[in-house]
Amino acid sequence: MARQPKSGGIAMSLPNILSAAPQIILFDWHATLVDTMDAMYYALDEVIPQLVRLNLIDRLVPEGQSKTPEDARLVRYAREHKRLHPKIKAERKISRTDIFEVLFGPDEEAKTIAHREFDQQYARFFGPVKPLETDGRTRLIELKAMGLRLGVLSNRSRQFMAHEIYTVDGTGWHELFDTMVCGDDVLRRKPHPDLVLKALSNLGAPPDGRCWYVGDSTTDIVAAKEAGVTAVFYNGAGWDAAWLHKIFPRTQRHPHAPDLVAKNLAELVDMAKRAIAALPPETL
Repeated sequence: MARQPKSGGIAMSLPNILSAAPQIILFDWHATLVDTMDAMYYALDEVIPQLVRLNLIDRLVPEGQSKTPEDARLVRYAREHKRLHPKIKAERKISRTDIFEVLFGPDEEAKTIAHREFDQQYARFFGPVKPLETDGRTRLIELKAMGLRLGVLSNRSRQFMAHEIYTVDGTGWHELFDTMVCGDDVLRRKPHPDLVLKALSNLGAPPDGRCWYVGDSTTDIVAAKEAGVTAVFYNGAGWDAAWLHKIFPRTQRHPHAPDLVAKNLAELVDMAKRAIAALPPETL
């Protein structure tokens, strides 16, 4: 999937935003709140060449079944060269979960094997983690000051997430979140809704539009929609409207699309403030 140069995209109309004012905001971790791209791609560099050893090369999505031509080229390159396309590595914009979704499609067993191998390789490279936005902590504190409960979700294993959330920014962000759910806490990782539903269960809250789930990948949006919560696409990569419509085509096979698009955390905070401010007093 090639990165497009301009920002913009799908957005919910104001009346619809107001009908889903948040009480809870759940966040994806990698590439939404923090930057761990180096370690992630180092690990992927080790995983993709192992597809033959893992008996996964023949489980790649067959020709003609990819969602987009760009996805088909990614699969074809991995099949032929046993590595990621250099352009994907150079841009470092696509999450490992989305890469595995592109490579293996609906084959859940293949993705489980790939995620397991990724965890083994990621253990060799993970460590320093930094905020994706320099004022990320401030924005999260703003949301908490609005009375919102916050959670963080990741397909990553807890051993990695625990280290990263306690060390980001030098002092950690663990105290900012009311719940944290990791890939090994549930039976199925994203794009299944299990992480979202587990987080809401931890908070004693129902899965409805009053929960916003914010993530940077197509798998995040699918997970949110499958869970029945408001799906917010974090467009930090700056995809343009045409590209967003391509990766969220709203077809029978790929029906899910974001309810909201935020280009940064400041815009997300503004959306939440406007939605809450417009609620009738009796609902507050």
